[in-house]
Amino acid sequence: MHLRLEKLVVIPTFNEKENIANIIKAIFSLHQDFHVLVIDDSSPDGTAEIVRKLQLTYPQELFLEIRKGKLGLGTAYIHGFKWAVNQGYHFIFEMDADFSHNPGDLQRLYEACKFQGADMAVGSRYVQGGGNVNWPRDRVLLSKGASIYTRLITQMPIKDPTAGFVCYRKEVLETINLDAIKFVGYAFQIEMKFASWKLGFKIKEVPIIFEDRKYGVSKMNKGIVKEGILGVLKLRWLSLFKNYRNRVKNLDSQTSPITSFSKEVMVESK
Repeated sequence: MHLRLEKLVVIPTFNEKENIANIIKAIFSLHQDFHVLVIDDSSPDGTAEIVRKLQLTYPQELFLEIRKGKLGLGTAYIHGFKWAVNQGYHFIFEMDADFSHNPGDLQRLYEACKFQGADMAVGSRYVQGGGNVNWPRDRVLLSKGASIYTRLITQMPIKDPTAGFVCYRKEVLETINLDAIKFVGYAFQIEMKFASWKLGFKIKEVPIIFEDRKYGVSKMNKGIVKEGILGVLKLRWLSLFKNYRNRVKNLDSQTSPITSFSKEVMVESK
């Protein structure tokens, strides 16, 4: 195994010029051999240009993919997951660009998968030691309510099912039929955990402190909340009345790599 292809952090961006350079530098300053892949949805604020300039400093560790327009968080992660698996990375992370996820916690998620038997490590706000900082009261209530609602409907034993700070073993992403994951916001995070759980993978929650962004604008909107509410019901329906496992399992995972990249990519910089 090539150690340099051990760990990849996937960061989706849309108008994150205030944060992107600092978050990339913070990850590399850990000196833990993390690589970074930025998936940018053609940000009009020049986010991608900032990443390109940083690639001159980190030519072997920083990668950029640009997609045609704002296509959603879920599809950005799916594209990044496919890219990571095809490149041969063994541990793939998802995290936000806005420092709501502390880069210092990346190694703890990695260790949960590498040394503690987890197939998926979730940075959790709602296990002992976790929490939220500087969040408006309505956002806290919405998040906690969404977590309770999701657990009640799906019966999934995860206290923070909407969490977006996650480490996957490559085998998880190879086994899931990523093209069957259709949700974009909250529901995307929920379905990835639900699919992993239904396929028998071990999920471990690692306590983190989630801090509200200081710069830029939150991408949360009513459509994402609605998708989360209806998406949970849909997941429960599919799992009850249809063969959900076959739907979300990549039947070719043992014989061939993932090759069906999204057609919306127009630039790839290495």
